Amino acid sequence: MGFDLEAARITALPEDAFYISDFITEDEEDWLLRKVKSAPLPRWTQLSHRRLQTWPSALTKSNSLLASPLPAWLRSPIIEPRFEALRIFNDAPHKGPNHVLVNEYQPGQGIMPHEDGAAYYPLVATVSLGAPIVLDLYHKHTQGNREENGAPAKAGRDVAGIPDANRRPQYRILQERRSLLITRGKLYTDLLHGIEETTRDENLGPHSICNWELLREREPYQSGWYERKTRTSLTYRDVLHVVKMGNTLKF
Repeated sequence: MGFDLEAARITALPEDAFYISDFITEDEEDWLLRKVKSAPLPRWTQLSHRRLQTWPSALTKSNSLLASPLPAWLRSPIIEPRFEALRIFNDAPHKGPNHVLVNEYQPGQGIMPHEDGAAYYPLVATVSLGAPIVLDLYHKHTQGNREENGAPAKAGRDVAGIPDANRRPQYRILQERRSLLITRGKLYTDLLHGIEETTRDENLGPHSICNWELLREREPYQSGWYERKTRTSLTYRDVLHVVKMGNTLKF
């Protein structure tokens, strides 16, 4: 399965973002979902608006990652061979992702606009499983809330001082199941991203969805809306600071 990254560019966005609708096969999606669901219960962290798994571990208080390999099921078939063929992490310090968040969103769940912070190289590659969802992007006019180590961002006024209920996204990306979304550079550092807490995504179409022309299927959204179903995301990043276990014990 070959991909042309430049052909996957989301041209409606001002900075680098890429969308590949058929990144994995249906069989691979089913297999990955089974691996997620078969993880032991202690692997899950239950937050107020969703639950997540952190691989290989959560970051330390100093935003470092304890050196440990990702499990094989998170490496193949996503990192090997697809990420390697796309060469998307070639400029990252570790030449590949070393950290994965597995987020599960039930209908009605989401996450408020936030930034991922400086612990990571400014590149995020997210694979969507199970169902589509809309990612909202906001300009960061004031200091935004930061989500680190899988912890939820704080509620309040974080987008130009605008209260939660009155925010309006600047851009919207529809992520289909089995798709890959890559954001990097200024799109990572200068914009906040979030997922609305709703059971139904509305106002969908070429006028509002900036990757509309790159979608695998447009027919399900021709009515302008769809009912949310459970969506699982695999978010791949490169943590900048990695420490060996022996270095942490002396502290």
